[in-house]
Amino acid sequence: MDATTGTTPLARAALWLIPVHAALLAVGAVTHEPDRADLGAYAAFVTTGPFLAGHLVASVLGAALGSVGVVAALAFLSAGPSGRAAAWGAALTVAGNVISTAVFGTAAFAQPAIGRAIERGVPGMSEFDADVYGTPLVLTAVVGLLLLLVGGALLGRAVSRADGLRAAGIAYAVLLALFVVAGFSVQIVQPFAALGMTVAAVVIALRLPRRAVAPTPAATTRVA
Repeated sequence: MDATTGTTPLARAALWLIPVHAALLAVGAVTHEPDRADLGAYAAFVTTGPFLAGHLVASVLGAALGSVGVVAALAFLSAGPSGRAAAWGAALTVAGNVISTAVFGTAAFAQPAIGRAIERGVPGMSEFDADVYGTPLVLTAVVGLLLLLVGGALLGRAVSRADGLRAAGIAYAVLLALFVVAGFSVQIVQPFAALGMTVAAVVIALRLPRRAVAPTPAATTRVA
């Protein structure tokens, strides 16, 4: 254990999963599925190997890695000036990632099956696809994204209050919000927002372990 910060080498290594997650988001956002109005193009796109791999690796695995990364960040931030914000930020980010995997899993497995059915000429698949992506799934996605936005804002705020990390913390929170909003508007911006997040997260992973405040005995007693 590091006597300066009260953390372990494992926590410092896990911190790097935050930029790994951001980089996976950038890769996954390079391509976007065609409009469902063009069923042929839609089916051709969602039945490819890269579509399945992108959702399983960039989205599902990425969410898991990112969750571990923000928990590692909490280990460095919990005793700092924004320890409570860091705790809420990490908790909401993990919750948002977990809820969002329901949407990613649906895309990874249901859409290729629907696409193959379309290519075979099975009737009614457009309506079936609309039913899969109906109100319950949309609400699930909205809840997951809101949790991620609030969690990212709180975590970015906590990071920004660590010595020398103001710009990186603010950039992380702002670029995460831009990434989410761009997904519903100007999708071409998404990979660039995620790349910016990656840079900010690398700075955090490099500097946060050196800027962290070690928990005091009194704080440790209160937590216990």
